[in-house]
Amino acid sequence: MPDEEQDALDALEKEASDFTKDAEIDRIRKAFQLDAYSVLDLQPGVTESDIKIQYRKKSLLIHPDKTKNSAAPDAFDRLKKAQTALLEEKSRTYLDECIADARRLLIREHKYTLDSPELKTEEFKKEWRQKTVHVLLEEEARRRRQAKAKLQEEGRERRKEDEEIEERKRKRDSDKAWEDTREERISTWRDWQKGRKKSGEDGEGKKKKKKMKVLG
Repeated sequence: MPDEEQDALDALEKEASDFTKDAEIDRIRKAFQLDAYSVLDLQPGVTESDIKIQYRKKSLLIHPDKTKNSAAPDAFDRLKKAQTALLEEKSRTYLDECIADARRLLIREHKYTLDSPELKTEEFKKEWRQKTVHVLLEEEARRRRQAKAKLQEEGRERRKEDEEIEERKRKRDSDKAWEDTREERISTWRDWQKGRKKSGEDGEGKKKKKKMKVLG
């Protein structure tokens, strides 16, 4: 094969490869982020090994070092977060429960049974995915409200504690000020007592003198 034909084939292969990378980056960034399965393009129920294999395949395809696409870092970050969520038992259990809730809600809304043939149709699967998004959004909104309420309550508790601390500090300062002026108050009281006693004695002397004068 002539070199020019080989070069043309290489160019076409590179173009196809770049197109595949760009398409996957675009898919990941459009995927619903709260659904890690959607980001990794997996179905619920897969094994941990399947998750790791899928992540490795996708990450090698869209790694920022492997493509010039400016959105690659963002897509790669979303992919990594999705893998982490699915490998963490608590977050995966939560996601699986939301997906199951979405299915139960649809069955109840349509009055299906668990044996209804409609559950196996592509139309139901599509509706299920949409319902899952709705459930996840509601749960996220509820979680944020709870977090906000918790922060507000913690804020009130902190303010209450700060007020109690400030009140104790004021009391300590007041007690200390009272104690620091104790000697001064005692001294002042003693001086007052002495002055009062002296004044009383002077008054009695004058009365006696006056009385004696009258008798003389």
